[in-house]
Amino acid sequence: MKATNTTAALHDDPDIYTSLDALRRLQFKAQGFSFTPKQPVNSILAGKNASKLRGRGLNFEEMRQYHIGDDIRTMDWKVTIRTGKPHVKVYTEERERNVLLLVDQRQSMFFGSKGKMKSVIAAEIAALIAWKVIDSTDRVGGVIFNDNNAVSMGPKRSRNQVIQLMAEITRQNHLLKSGEVGKEHHLSLEHMLEQVTRIVGHDALVIFITDGYGWNQKCSEYIKTLSQHNEIIFCHVSDPLEHQLATMSQMVISDGDMQIEVSSKTPQLQQKFQQDVIEKLDLFAKVASKYRIPVLPFDTLTATEKQLRKALGL
Repeated sequence: MKATNTTAALHDDPDIYTSLDALRRLQFKAQGFSFTPKQPVNSILAGKNASKLRGRGLNFEEMRQYHIGDDIRTMDWKVTIRTGKPHVKVYTEERERNVLLLVDQRQSMFFGSKGKMKSVIAAEIAALIAWKVIDSTDRVGGVIFNDNNAVSMGPKRSRNQVIQLMAEITRQNHLLKSGEVGKEHHLSLEHMLEQVTRIVGHDALVIFITDGYGWNQKCSEYIKTLSQHNEIIFCHVSDPLEHQLATMSQMVISDGDMQIEVSSKTPQLQQKFQQDVIEKLDLFAKVASKYRIPVLPFDTLTATEKQLRKALGL
């Protein structure tokens, strides 16, 4: 009975597990930021060092003869040469854009030294963005994944779609348990990204919310493929303690009920830890830099909506 009560108490703790109600309430905080091409000067999405958002795509409407004042960049030179008369292509702007959220709910995300779990922060980021996307009349979908599987939801423009998306995030979030170890950690990322390359299409905005653990060369190849025809943004979630663990010689770890003391004085242990943590995160950062993917940093201490507004220059 005591164990059952303890488990129930943990699931009721908003810092450890999210809830559908909490994610629904974030619609009222989804303000003061956007993912449009026009960004504030302080936004991570602005400037020459960040990948520019393409905005909504253009649909071809018709071919017609050139009129004075037409943009010469729309000139179709093949038709012009063939007919002997200048012709231009006319486009209409798509009113809706597909936004796909990739939400990490793997075991590595079930960590937080202070404040909230990384998994909760990821859920809140996804909810804030989803509510904002719907208000902007774009379509939103998602791939919510853990260490074993990935659930895909095609982009739609409806509030019910957002609620279904958050319900799946909440479901997977509550499957996380302390003491468990994620199996085939790198394969979960590979399988998810391979799935995304098959469903995303062209001219979408893909927002990847993750801690970056398990990244490998295969993941980089999938990102390269996606970035050729879509815009990508990384939301990197980390905990302050993660950056200190590799240099700590001794530590005590607890899940709230039990605790163990771990020593990393053994050179082999410390070397392996540095390889698994530091090198993988470095590879994640290098991929973002190589393909000019903006990285929005998030920690587990500050309110998620404040971090999102700050990253976007507000």
